[in-house]
Amino acid sequence: MPTSSALPQRPFALLHRDGADHVEVLTGEVITVETLAGIPLEPGRPVLAVVPYRQIAERGFDCVDDGAPLECLLVTTRETRPLSDFPAGELRVSGGRFDLGDDEYGAIVEDVLRDEIGHGEGANFVIHRVFEATVDGDPVEAARAAFGRLLQGEQGTYWTFLVHTGTRTLVGATPERHVSVTDGIVMMNPISGTFRHGSGELIDFLRDPKEVEELYMVLDEELKMMATVAEHGGQVAGPYLKQMSHLTHTEYLLAGRGSLDVREVLRETMFAPTVTGSPIENACRVIARHERRGRGYYAGVLALLEVAEDGTQSLDAPILIRTAEITPRGTLRVPVGATLVRHSTAAGEVAETHTKAAGVLSALGAATIPVRTSPPPAAGEEEQRTLAARNVDLARFWLDSRAEGALAVPSLAGRSAVIVDGEDTFTGMLAHQLKALGLAVTVVPWSAPVPDADLLVAGPGPGDPSSPEDAKMTALRGIVAARLAAGRPLFAVCLGQELLALHLGLPLFRREQTYQGLARDVDLFGSVRRVGFYSSFAASCAVSSMPSPYGPVEIARDPADGAVHALRGPRFAGVQFHPESVLSRDGIDVLRELLPPLLAEVVSPLANG
Repeated sequence: MPTSSALPQRPFALLHRDGADHVEVLTGEVITVETLAGIPLEPGRPVLAVVPYRQIAERGFDCVDDGAPLECLLVTTRETRPLSDFPAGELRVSGGRFDLGDDEYGAIVEDVLRDEIGHGEGANFVIHRVFEATVDGDPVEAARAAFGRLLQGEQGTYWTFLVHTGTRTLVGATPERHVSVTDGIVMMNPISGTFRHGSGELIDFLRDPKEVEELYMVLDEELKMMATVAEHGGQVAGPYLKQMSHLTHTEYLLAGRGSLDVREVLRETMFAPTVTGSPIENACRVIARHERRGRGYYAGVLALLEVAEDGTQSLDAPILIRTAEITPRGTLRVPVGATLVRHSTAAGEVAETHTKAAGVLSALGAATIPVRTSPPPAAGEEEQRTLAARNVDLARFWLDSRAEGALAVPSLAGRSAVIVDGEDTFTGMLAHQLKALGLAVTVVPWSAPVPDADLLVAGPGPGDPSSPEDAKMTALRGIVAARLAAGRPLFAVCLGQELLALHLGLPLFRREQTYQGLARDVDLFGSVRRVGFYSSFAASCAVSSMPSPYGPVEIARDPADGAVHALRGPRFAGVQFHPESVLSRDGIDVLRELLPPLLAEVVSPLANG
């Protein structure tokens, strides 16, 4: 019977995919390409791409460029082996410490909570640190031993893998599909929330607001990506429990039909919010600003790309987490990250990175820091009910299938809308909602010329709307002002609403507690609506109506602090929340109420001289 020691020393990969009763053994030659578009695709020749985090620069996003190459294994032989061919072994290591000490990492956490989330730069950010040690003996043999151990000892993985390119060796057991494409169906799998077995009661974890909101936020962020790569966006299934040997997570599945080249799907989904943050573009700025070093392959993906003889493409790409990298000199690196949200504490996030590193090392058979072991908790009826209840107040727009045209509003049919993106791809989700209502929709970045349309939507984005030196804010203020001056229909969302309010003369304030990923019931012009907020700023008003140069303005405000939830006038309206968010149970109804009056035929007083 062949054993792991008989495996070739040339570049190879061992892959065990979820549910398989065998290991795929791939061998071939390795090439380096500059971009995802450069990955060669030929019928009958699979390619396994090892995509580093720095590749996110292809989208124009910030990163610290550490030079990690995009390597591709061009598969020449592919066979399957039984699981028994890969016995468990021991990975012997010496030394071991984090590259950032607990105090240093904790200080970064506090900086991000205060300076980024607190100032409206985003809803959540993932900051990583690296546990480093030295492997004793041959690095490739050590990785094979660890691979066998992972096969036998880990559970709940999407891929268990070993990839040896000749210059680096990666071995791990990742729980998370990033994106896959099969028969034209695109799928993503946001996973978030971490429960360490033996640390308490599972039911308490499932009820923890931080853990619940963390999953909602990454669900929203991956729905943004699905809005780009799937023709009608993503449909949501779940939530489910993802139970591994040492940790339990919560997850959703997203699916939609798409027709993009699989390399373009990879590009448009770089990289998962569970390892970056949201909104993604600004998350990359925050990561570069606070980490100040490259990430290597952490937060990147493995990607198996194939083309059938008939030209049909497929893609299977897990996220590179729960992964160890071993250099030819025997240096072991285990990167781990914590998701920082408004409820986070420095101590809690420091502890989470210890838990994740200990779990990976223990699974590898190389635990050099303490780890508590306990069997996965049983999920009884109460736990399942609690999990299922998370969907009660979510938007059915993203959870339910429906016939085409089911939500169309006759008065919107044949009308056009252009959405100005303020660096938050929530605009992609908003576009799908507006299309469902019957509008023809175009999305443009804030820096591009704005085409003419019946309706202009000033979209969301991060940052301080009152900043006098921010080029984005200056441009968006000009777009809003010009639309109001022209008396043309205008709808504003979140950042757009803040800019609209400023132009109407309302002051803004920064909330003491941010509204990032927060769902609330609000009184919206006489109707109670459940809507989701992602904001640190809001306009303030002491009255429910006011005059303006553009006509009377009706204001929906919080009676407790005067915060403006929404406003509307003769040809304009704005909302501080995100009607497109999965958190906005009533979001589509809000759009159906607010948009038709904006596009109704109204005779301007100026038309009569």
